[in-house]
Amino acid sequence: MNQGRPQETPDGMEPLTRMELAIRYALQGGVLMSAAIILVGILWFALTQDTGYARVLPHHLSGILAFHQRGGPRFFPTSFQAVVSGAVTGKPFAIICLGMLLLALTPVLRVTLSVFFFLTQRDWLYVGITLFVLAVLTLSLSTGIG
Repeated sequence: MNQGRPQETPDGMEPLTRMELAIRYALQGGVLMSAAIILVGILWFALTQDTGYARVLPHHLSGILAFHQRGGPRFFPTSFQAVVSGAVTGKPFAIICLGMLLLALTPVLRVTLSVFFFLTQRDWLYVGITLFVLAVLTLSLSTGIG
């Protein structure tokens, strides 16, 4: 850990400022990109009135809004592979789900960036803590626990 005044890098920025800016841009980019993808999916759905999985009639809207993973109407892709393959083929609800998935992964990117920044500062305590947080995030996202 650095004692006293933080060291400046060749570009004149302090490491903490660089870290904060990179994280800020990553979070902003992730949120804006996911919002744009979700908007494309919503617009595509509005134009086609088709989820990509089932035709939607006005009296079906309440069934669509109630998410049923098992036994209900199959309006949503429920796996990572189904989301990606559905989005690639242009299914509106898969595109919306891809945007939501990107939004959920944005904090993981933030924690991953923090690990790298703490590594460059050789702050081993925070590297360990941040790796633990990253492991918990990865486990909870991949298993659905938490």
